[in-house]
Amino acid sequence: MRPPPYLMALLAALPFGLPQPVQAAPPAGDRVSQVTMGSVAMDIPVEMIRRLSVLTNYLALQTNLNVRFRPSPNLGSAVDDLGRGQTQIAYLTPVAYIEARRKYGVIPLVAPTVQGRPNFSLVIGVKAGSGIGTPAELKGRRFAFGDEKALLQKAAVESMGVKLAEFSYYAYLKHYDNIAKAVLAGDFDGGILKDSVADDFKGKGIAVIGSTAPLPSYVFAVHPAMPVAVRNQLRDALLALNRTTPDGAATLEAFDSACDGFTVVDDPAYDPVRKLIQPYRK
Repeated sequence: MRPPPYLMALLAALPFGLPQPVQAAPPAGDRVSQVTMGSVAMDIPVEMIRRLSVLTNYLALQTNLNVRFRPSPNLGSAVDDLGRGQTQIAYLTPVAYIEARRKYGVIPLVAPTVQGRPNFSLVIGVKAGSGIGTPAELKGRRFAFGDEKALLQKAAVESMGVKLAEFSYYAYLKHYDNIAKAVLAGDFDGGILKDSVADDFKGKGIAVIGSTAPLPSYVFAVHPAMPVAVRNQLRDALLALNRTTPDGAATLEAFDSACDGFTVVDDPAYDPVRKLIQPYRK
């Protein structure tokens, strides 16, 4: 789906390699609060700006809040930006949320749903036709991870039967798209992917050879000092977003092509991830 004109103009104006925070289009009426949204770095900065600025624009139009997006370079920065108040709401992986909750007491707000469920899986992807059919066949081969602090990725791979020490080589490529492209290019024999990213790359030659059980989804969490009234405005606007209208469908498509809406989640939902990553904490 082609981005709306205002977004095309925004991207064209960005200096290469130097993404800037994006100011959402101001809705009519008086502003009562400015909200800066952060996110873990799931993709290259320009792509993250494209995805999240559409959502911040929607939130600004649906509330009386001045909402903007501030990209973070990695998982740790996204956690600290939220905890220290440089962002007031952030889109976090389960591990990033758990860390932000532990360090700063952040509050879970809503999680995206796929087919109505707030879950996702991590999968192992290889190049189709590579002859690699199971995770065990990656022993002695090259493997790609995302963020070095993403403990869930390591736990997921080992839960599928391969220990990190059994790879001949592994590296951290930051973003799932980078991993998929590196596997397709032959730079790595396999890599960890989010299920929705693997789906996007299946038509380009990625084959899935292993998967975790469903895991609690990524989550929008807010700084604990955010006023309840502001928190509720953001929550209600996100809960109202669905694919039943053209604008809603376009916003969700830009954010995540697999997402069909949002649902309220609480902290105990992430206990299974806490248990899974516990052996990997230093």
